[in-house]
Amino acid sequence: MAENEKRTDWVYVVVCEPGANEHLLGLHDQQRDIDFIPAFRSREEAVDCLPDMPRVKGKKREVQAMHIDELTEIAEKGGFVVAVVDKDGHIVG
Repeated sequence: MAENEKRTDWVYVVVCEPGANEHLLGLHDQQRDIDFIPAFRSREEAVDCLPDMPRVKGKKREVQAMHIDELTEIAEKGGFVVAVVDKDGHIVG
């Protein structure tokens, strides 16, 4: 596969407290009344949106790649859905 070809089976997520206590950032959309884990199509979009996402002072966050199947499984176990989000934080899929 060419390096510049986009892969649709990998997305980028925000990991809170990376390491032994890490967990994925989950959000609530009041308009849709859903709990979701934001997923981004590119690392750049995730990094651009990171400053606008809720954070707890003193807690580290980082962007990591994750296979969409693994993310979906984790989300479902936690009562979340996966939502594709753009760099401005809008749900697009």
